[in-house]
Amino acid sequence: MIDKEQMDALYIEAQKIAMSAYAPYSNFRVGAALLCEDGTVVKGVNVENRSYGMTVCAERNAVAAAITMGKRRFLALAISTPDSAEPVGPCGACRQVISEFTAPDMPIRFAGSGKKQVNTTIGELLPLDSLHDLNKN
Repeated sequence: MIDKEQMDALYIEAQKIAMSAYAPYSNFRVGAALLCEDGTVVKGVNVENRSYGMTVCAERNAVAAAITMGKRRFLALAISTPDSAEPVGPCGACRQVISEFTAPDMPIRFAGSGKKQVNTTIGELLPLDSLHDLNKN
């Protein structure tokens, strides 16, 4: 598990990368920083398209970039949404993708531009995850 200082540093990386998001339609930037088992931090941003269904979330971009680099095991994820005062967690599709590569107790922090932060796990965000339930048998 990672400690508070490591999670704080990971969240700062998510805040920084969020400024690189491509969000000309919603003006809602998202940055994600994914801590890999080997200590590598892989980042992603949301990339919008005028056809919203073609938009790719920051979390899935970070996971895809990590997989492309040969990374398969992740220790933590931080998500920054600077254009929202309130924390905004990963969407359902991102929760599913994240859970594919992590244990249910992997920590996730998400926050907006305000002071409130949510510290949780992928298991709390995606309860009754069938992938993990099937692996118990």
